Amino acid sequence: MKISSAEFVMSNSDVAKCPKNNLPEYAFIGRSNVGKSSLINMLTGRKSLAKTSGRPGKTQLINHFVINKNWFLVDLPGYGYARVSKSSKKVFQKFITTYFSKRTQLVSAFVLVDCRHEPQKIDLEFMQWLGENQIPFSIIFTKADKLSKTKLPQNIEAYINEMLKYWEEMPNYFITSSSNGLGKDDVLNYIEEINQQLASS
Repeated sequence: MKISSAEFVMSNSDVAKCPKNNLPEYAFIGRSNVGKSSLINMLTGRKSLAKTSGRPGKTQLINHFVINKNWFLVDLPGYGYARVSKSSKKVFQKFITTYFSKRTQLVSAFVLVDCRHEPQKIDLEFMQWLGENQIPFSIIFTKADKLSKTKLPQNIEAYINEMLKYWEEMPNYFITSSSNGLGKDDVLNYIEEINQQLASS
């Protein structure tokens, strides 16, 4: 897929106010500081479509971007950032879960995971919740350029082994780097394949 247009549409914290049309949506979510904004900018080829920040937890709303005028990329708040107050976390958590449970246009979620770290409980629990609620998702491993060619596959394999303790099979996953564009075509082609299937069904 080649992205010819990527436009910001709206931000809000009320799922009922999300766009009313039926374009397919792909939601990107992960722990704060996982590199979500950088990944979105890399995928769309726009340097500042999603706001990047030195302060993790910057995204605090549901952000809709229309891509090629035929699907939505949805940027959701990060979870698990200590500097956000407990009350704010509850608000975020409520509208994130409401989005996933109520938004019928959602086709798939992408859960971003920093491949440099061991599997984090908060990520595993969130994916478990998605599975229990029958919400399709893929994993996007970010920051692959930060690891050596030998360490990267070791970390991915360790993550797969941990996931298989809870899942019958490993969910679909992608290995990416916002710095060098690794995985860009894989993610976009995956979205395009699903969109084509939806269009023909």
